[in-house]
Amino acid sequence: MVSTLPRLPVFEAIARHDPESTVVIHSNSGRRFRYGELLGDVCKVRNRLYETAGRDEIDGERVAFLVENSYDYVVTLLAILAAKSIAVPLSPAFPAPELQYILNHSEALMLLSSGKFASKAQEVLKTELDVQPAHLQLSKFQGGGAHEKVSLDKTGAASAGMMLYTSGTTNRPKGVLLPQSVMTAQARSLLQAWEYAPSDHLLHVLPLHHIHGTINAIFTPLFSGSTIEFLFPFNADAVWRRFAAPFLPRDQEHGRPESPPQEKITFFTAVPTIYSRLLTTHKALPPGMQRATRTAISPANLRLAISGSAALPTPIKRAWADLSGGNVLLERFGMTEVGMALSCGLATADRVDGSVGWPLPGVEARLVDVDTHTVLERGQERDADGRERVGEIQLRGPTIFEAYWRNPEATAREFADSKDGRGQWFKTGDVAVRRTVDGAGASTAPSQRDWARGADLYFILGRRSADIIKSGGEKVSALEVEREMLALPQVAEVAVLAVPSGKWGQKVGAVVILDKENVPEGKWSPLEMRRALKGQLASYKIPQVLRLVDHIPRNAMGKINKKMLVREIFQDEFSGDEL
Repeated sequence: MVSTLPRLPVFEAIARHDPESTVVIHSNSGRRFRYGELLGDVCKVRNRLYETAGRDEIDGERVAFLVENSYDYVVTLLAILAAKSIAVPLSPAFPAPELQYILNHSEALMLLSSGKFASKAQEVLKTELDVQPAHLQLSKFQGGGAHEKVSLDKTGAASAGMMLYTSGTTNRPKGVLLPQSVMTAQARSLLQAWEYAPSDHLLHVLPLHHIHGTINAIFTPLFSGSTIEFLFPFNADAVWRRFAAPFLPRDQEHGRPESPPQEKITFFTAVPTIYSRLLTTHKALPPGMQRATRTAISPANLRLAISGSAALPTPIKRAWADLSGGNVLLERFGMTEVGMALSCGLATADRVDGSVGWPLPGVEARLVDVDTHTVLERGQERDADGRERVGEIQLRGPTIFEAYWRNPEATAREFADSKDGRGQWFKTGDVAVRRTVDGAGASTAPSQRDWARGADLYFILGRRSADIIKSGGEKVSALEVEREMLALPQVAEVAVLAVPSGKWGQKVGAVVILDKENVPEGKWSPLEMRRALKGQLASYKIPQVLRLVDHIPRNAMGKINKKMLVREIFQDEFSGDEL
């Protein structure tokens, strides 16, 4: 077959990059792959898809794949787009019944796997599937291949895209369809806002069945010609060693059999639990390693460190800034259905604590009052009594998903009509307030001034269904309470939950992991908790029930299923007396 690809924007961008520049590095082995070989490899895998399907037209077909975080993953994702099909990334960590559900729901034509996950693929294929997808085991690319000439034809690929599955906290996971046009719009928005560049070297430590790991840390860097270095699964010591490598004498690279890559890391995006783990382990590093890592994550070297997918506790943000000599973590808001939607700006003054900033380029955002269901216009952020008005974040623009797969009822339910005829608004289910922050939004940088502007910033209060606690007629933000509790020396981790109550409707509950260094005896009473929070929170916001635990379960992106947790931890408190 000829080496021709459809003229997708991502392929046009890759074709323009320096063919000798590095696109992917496997951190542990040091193996490198060049931009010049990428499109040729994409052609090879795309052609194998056609051979496996027995036809050269699989437009819009779903192609699921189990491939490790690697160059092979990048090639596989792009090859499915090149076939004008819909890529369905699967998590190898999922048990077979969950993967079975996704294969059935997506009606996958094929299941691709690397050699590493061939047995996992076979395990899933032996489950009860509605339609048996063809299985293709992919060969591993070794790198150093010829820079094959690839032409881009004049056809587009409107049917190409990606489908990610939501976490399904209350119902079965939904397939979120992201056409390639939406993926491209999301990438272009981030290219402007975060200034990805060919000089960027991104250390990738995230799973790849989420929007964070795929769009932010693979798809967008491919547009800019950046280098993606995979170091997965996350291991704090390994990440610190990699950060330090360019700043250590060569004889101090800890006796590794192969020399790690030496380029400095300029771009790092992670979740709060990863930053927390890095901070906790840093103090145990040898003195020389500590010095090298501080240099590595300083603003002079690590130009951008982003935190997302869960709320960033203030103590973590402050501790990272202190350790790095002023590198303030950038917070943003996104979700599977919309990619990244809100972000703080690159200027330090625009990285406001607790805020997720402004709507990103190309994104329109509004707040809709949760009580009156009216749009909160600028200047209407407070009611007649001076209290902040809480609104659901609603979004629209080219970065919003197309539909939930084979679920028109759910799709219709999550969109609100507009009165201006410019398209519907997606109802995120997240609630927020807008606040004026003096000194913010004044950047004159060309990439920032047309979106990160003005002093009105968004502050997320949480999920409307799980993080807004209605207790005795008052609304309490679980995230606000968590932020204050995490500032206490006694608290290592916390989840604040809505506990059903016959008297109050809901009461504020806290599940806490104690900081063993500050509470070595492992005891902390509800009374001691209340005393610690008095003066920090209004009395009605202070948790009424407390449970101490050794572990709070989280998913791969650090998120907590609060509805499940409250049933497990507080079952005996439902409608019980308050403490």
